[in-house]
Amino acid sequence: MTSTGDTAPTGRRRFGVLRQRDFRLLWLGETASGLGTSITGVALPLIAVVVLRVDTFAVGLLAAVVWLPWLVIGLPAGAWVDRLRKRPVLVAGNLVSAAMYASVPVAAWLGALTFAHLLAVAIVCGVATVFFSTAYHAYVPAVLDGRDLLEGNARLQGSEAATGVIGRGAAGLVADAFGAVSGLLIDAVTFVVSTACLLSLRVREPVPAAPARGDTLRRQIGAGLRFVMHDRYLRPMVMYGALVNLALMGYQGIQIVFLVRTVGANAATVGGLIMAGSLGGIAGALIATAVGRRFGTARGMLILQLVTGPFALLLPLTTPGPGLLLFAVGSFTVGAGIVACNIVLGGFRQSYCPPHLLGRVVATTMMLNHSTIPIGSLLGGFLGDLLGLRPTMWIMAGLLAPCSLILALSPMRSRRDLPGASEPRPSATVQGSQTK
Repeated sequence: MTSTGDTAPTGRRRFGVLRQRDFRLLWLGETASGLGTSITGVALPLIAVVVLRVDTFAVGLLAAVVWLPWLVIGLPAGAWVDRLRKRPVLVAGNLVSAAMYASVPVAAWLGALTFAHLLAVAIVCGVATVFFSTAYHAYVPAVLDGRDLLEGNARLQGSEAATGVIGRGAAGLVADAFGAVSGLLIDAVTFVVSTACLLSLRVREPVPAAPARGDTLRRQIGAGLRFVMHDRYLRPMVMYGALVNLALMGYQGIQIVFLVRTVGANAATVGGLIMAGSLGGIAGALIATAVGRRFGTARGMLILQLVTGPFALLLPLTTPGPGLLLFAVGSFTVGAGIVACNIVLGGFRQSYCPPHLLGRVVATTMMLNHSTIPIGSLLGGFLGDLLGLRPTMWIMAGLLAPCSLILALSPMRSRRDLPGASEPRPSATVQGSQTK
């Protein structure tokens, strides 16, 4: 039943999209699995170090293989997802991840756990994540209409940031109380909870249209690539995301070593300073919707990025004592700006792209953005050894600070709001697999 008059707006202001049953279930499921995933982010390398006693290179390899599936199957995964209904893909991804993560504590209890087993779990779950993430971003518009996408993405990103803070803290407590492998068992349970929420949704997706005769997987992948690279809005967004990830991972890969060896911070202080960035992400999720409505999605996003990006320059200025606040303020502000931007860009992509191309567009943008993550980590470590930690922090912060100029020089600088699905796409009109 649809309300009229003042009742609906009052209800929407009070509870927003959480008043919608299907979105509430989607949000609860993702919050549960996000909590488990953040625990695993700490538990998996902890198992490698504490239980299997592997060397530093092996731990780095374990972290790297998680991103490998994006580079190998990211593009074909988008084409496959566009051919399928999204919810079965989401359920399958959850169940595969649950089974793989549960296999680690079982193997440990049987005395059969090996590092090769951990690598296999990381790779298989990485593949499941590629399909899940691609299908998930394409599924949200089936649950929410266009006017609610900004708020819905803010809710989802906010819970992701919050569970990141809580999960990383809980991982250590779980490891101390029950052993490192127990964290993966918790993650497996959260994937089951997420699956139950997905199966309870009432929304019914339309069956995707069958590919046209001769429309091969290669052509469909090409259509997604061309749409992103020829579109005057998506292209600068991808360039911005890739460069930001390169700079972020460049300094995040060495920030703990920088804080300990150069600044002289103890472990507890380092944990608090790293947490500041996660808390900034929560703040960014809380303000994204309000900024978008007050200033417009395009103008508000540009203002946030132009204001928050230069705060990265506070990081290399960090010194002992009161100077530690520089790192906390810089991390908090940069985290807030990036998460708010992700929310706006995610909602824009979902409402702007043709539904039959959305999976490929999501996979293309995420693959290109994620491709710079391992490069940034390696570059930060290389420069840290070559030039020193503080000079490397300056290089990476100096690269991150002006990234917003990519967006400021794009066509969105002249708009209040980013275009929606109903507006013409000046350079990316799509028919079948062709773009202009």
